[in-house]
Amino acid sequence: MQIKPRQHLLDIWQAIARHSFDDGKWVWGEWGGRSSVADAERLLCLMYPATEIPAFRLDEPDTTQRDIEKVLKRVGGRLEIPGNLVTVLGQFMEMHTGPDGKPTFAGGYYFNSQDENEEVTQEQGELGVVDAFSMSITLCLATLGFLKIYEEKTSRTDMKKSIAELREATSVRLTAAMVSLLRSFAVNVFDPDSPQGQRLRRLVGQGRLSERAVLQQFQRRFKPLRATITEGLTLGVDVEDGLRDDSQLFECGWAWGLVKDAPEVEITTPEGEPDERIAQPDGVADSVPYLYFTVVALDGIQDLFSDRSLTLGLLTPEQQTLAGALRLRWEITQQYWSGIARFDPDRWPLEDLPWRTTGQRLESDYFSLSVAAIVVHDLVRRRATDDDLTRTVTVMERLAERGRVTSRMAVDDPAVQLHSPGVTLPLQGSERAGPPLCWTMTDFSAQLLKRTIQLCELSRNISSHDRLLRLAEDILDHLWQRRIQEGEGTGLWDNVHAVYPIAPQNGTLPSWSITERVTECMVAARKLYESRPIRSPELTVMAQALLSESTHLFGFEQMEHSTAGDSERGRSLRSIEIRLRRARRVLDEQPGTACALTLAVLGELDTLAQARDAAAQEV
Repeated sequence: MQIKPRQHLLDIWQAIARHSFDDGKWVWGEWGGRSSVADAERLLCLMYPATEIPAFRLDEPDTTQRDIEKVLKRVGGRLEIPGNLVTVLGQFMEMHTGPDGKPTFAGGYYFNSQDENEEVTQEQGELGVVDAFSMSITLCLATLGFLKIYEEKTSRTDMKKSIAELREATSVRLTAAMVSLLRSFAVNVFDPDSPQGQRLRRLVGQGRLSERAVLQQFQRRFKPLRATITEGLTLGVDVEDGLRDDSQLFECGWAWGLVKDAPEVEITTPEGEPDERIAQPDGVADSVPYLYFTVVALDGIQDLFSDRSLTLGLLTPEQQTLAGALRLRWEITQQYWSGIARFDPDRWPLEDLPWRTTGQRLESDYFSLSVAAIVVHDLVRRRATDDDLTRTVTVMERLAERGRVTSRMAVDDPAVQLHSPGVTLPLQGSERAGPPLCWTMTDFSAQLLKRTIQLCELSRNISSHDRLLRLAEDILDHLWQRRIQEGEGTGLWDNVHAVYPIAPQNGTLPSWSITERVTECMVAARKLYESRPIRSPELTVMAQALLSESTHLFGFEQMEHSTAGDSERGRSLRSIEIRLRRARRVLDEQPGTACALTLAVLGELDTLAQARDAAAQEV
């Protein structure tokens, strides 16, 4: 199906309004408040498009468009929608604030016990998780931007008071989320001869390089990065000593939650006093990077540097300092995993599907997708070559096929497990607070669509761009069939059984994780269509030739007939002049359009010439 960001987002908003609003009031339902991750995802389905796409803005009631007002009629009238959203966002901030008045980031019911006979303890359910930190950054930035505009548009005294209270709570939560992400960053150093070291050497060596060659190449390639980590980050003594030893291997990225013994981040108020509003509890997670949580963290951190955040000045000076520290980790992590994924230029480790993690000893196409997502981040950052892009396109196509998104499902196909029940990660260190926990990812298709669209936006090669666009349309068709068709979640996600009959029935409860990611995909698709079309050198040459010929013939016609007056021939010549001027203006950026304009002009000029010749013959 063709990707239509506006229409698809309208359908999603209508489904959310039907599910979550009753006469203008937000209905949290049984599961509301039990996971800060799920609640943030649910609100972002509305807030992310409303702050990223001008046509979907809700902070200026006078500019709300009619089709948007229609799909959100359960939220309220045009003037009521922003105020009702302020109320809902205030409820979220209050629900996820502890008794001590400090923000909390509980994973809640997203945590599962590895042992079916043991239940997740209350203490474990309240543990913060990187998903919650990252989603809170995105939600808080969207909220702050929304409030900054809406405050200028409302004259209600009670609403201005609510806005001020919500802005304060949101700013505190944003700071707490940034601090938590800093304390969740992990660097794991290990010996090359250890089991993990051997797995990493096999991964990057691909059986083509000797162990000695792998170690030498690793040391040479990551020496600058090793120095940056050692000099630029505050780490434990053991980690710093290990990194200074060039013979040691290392990995970096984000653990699943706050790392055990992670040092506290010094955060002060504008007056220079320690900020007591930010909780910094002891961490329990092992200092082991996870690919999934690393990608989630990178996505959230990227929002800190969006054009909207910078233009509106959403960050305080203290938050800008934290953002700088996160950006350093963001760049280090991208460079590391992109370097690992493309370690051997002749055969990328990323191309050897599925990816095998060294820390958790797991392998899955989901991890290949996670690494590919980091490579996409890095390609965007450094404006990659066409060769890098083409090879990444092939990886995405293979992942879609292996995940049975674009290929036929076999009997008892194990690939269905990617989608239901999903890929399960053991959370190392969670046993310190109760039974060992795990985290399940079911968003393979949505993540694949998001990365495909991002890569499509980046590509300036016509062939690769077309391949990616066709792949994105196929993935969206697959996802659109997975919408829930009945019950309270109608129009939302995720009914895996609809496309994989051997998967169990999911019921009618919506998955906010999948729904939010599909929403992100539509925002990314809008950015894709807003970017300039790919310029074809061949069409440019042809357009220049056509423009040269049409300009010459037009000049001749002007000598034969004046454009003055209001005759049909005069109006025709003025129209031709306007189109030629337009063709010259768009020639460099849209040579195809210039060709179309000049071809039409040439046809019309020929008609004028024939008419003139016929008139001459009559005389």
